Amino acid sequence: MSSATPGAGNEAAGNAGLFAALRNVATTLVATARTRVELAGNDLELERLRLVRALIFGLSALFCFGVGLLMLIGLVLILNWESRVVVLAAFGGGFIAAGAILYAAMKRANSRRQAFAATIAELEEDLRQLRAAADNAQKGS
Repeated sequence: MSSATPGAGNEAAGNAGLFAALRNVATTLVATARTRVELAGNDLELERLRLVRALIFGLSALFCFGVGLLMLIGLVLILNWESRVVVLAAFGGGFIAAGAILYAAMKRANSRRQAFAATIAELEEDLRQLRAAADNAQKGS
């Protein structure tokens, strides 16, 4: 006859099952975190590529427009040499107005897009699922 209490084996098995469940939860959390970090890295790389492409095209366009406008202003000045002050004032005012309009358009364009939208959406879904699981665990207790 053994002196062990009945049910001691069940308690040890229950503890082993608890540790296995905790290990599985930890593994799942680490895997989820790794996936989210990879997703954030992908989003960051895409944003960097988009920004570099936009910068290159934008600077190229600005250079071409700048050279073209200087040549156009020079042509208008040569054709209207007697009223060069009026021509320069008109072009200066036009450029200031165009700059203000373009600045407002840039601010509007930059406020529309949210960086890391996919990552944020996935993290919000994870948070929703964790809250639902916590609520279910509390109701089951």
